[in-house]
Amino acid sequence: MEKNIYPQLETYPEKERTLKILVWGVTLVVLLLVGVMRQYKLPVPEGWDVGFLPAVNAVLNSLTAVALIFSLFYIKTKNVVAHRKANGVALGLSVLFLLCYVVYHFTTPEVQYGDLDHDGILSASEASIVSGVRSVYLAILLSHIALAGILLPFILLTTVRALVGKYELHRKMARIVWPLWLYVAITGPVVYLMLRSYYP
Repeated sequence: MEKNIYPQLETYPEKERTLKILVWGVTLVVLLLVGVMRQYKLPVPEGWDVGFLPAVNAVLNSLTAVALIFSLFYIKTKNVVAHRKANGVALGLSVLFLLCYVVYHFTTPEVQYGDLDHDGILSASEASIVSGVRSVYLAILLSHIALAGILLPFILLTTVRALVGKYELHRKMARIVWPLWLYVAITGPVVYLMLRSYYP
């Protein structure tokens, strides 16, 4: 067992196995939801409008990025309690984002970049208008989606390692996971801003 070098932080080594099972369970559920929501759409109750959710998601991603930057600042200044709290905020915001994301995509058709007439189809003339920029948009979007999907269990496992007191393993993972998580948090709002004019 690793020596507890941060006695001011509560740890839960006895819960490690349970937390790891939870990580993989949550990951599986999220991946299934993301796969299914592309195939099926649920009806929205009359009078409801979820069109505001992409903007909410962009704000949640932006706030996640801010929390992650504070997290880095706090660990660099050895304020481990504030570091843990900032990571908790980032994780909480990411959960809220995920809930809003799933609700929106389960109820709303995909928006196409360049779809000027909002008919859900990118015509040849529309594609030619945005041809150069669309490639940039797709590169950002695909890297954002791929990294978000791949990172989920690693973000959670990095958190688990801190919670059970395995700080050296936590640091090793965080050096890779943190910048990638920050990239995902920043590119979310970028994707929204690029796509904003094509929402109906």
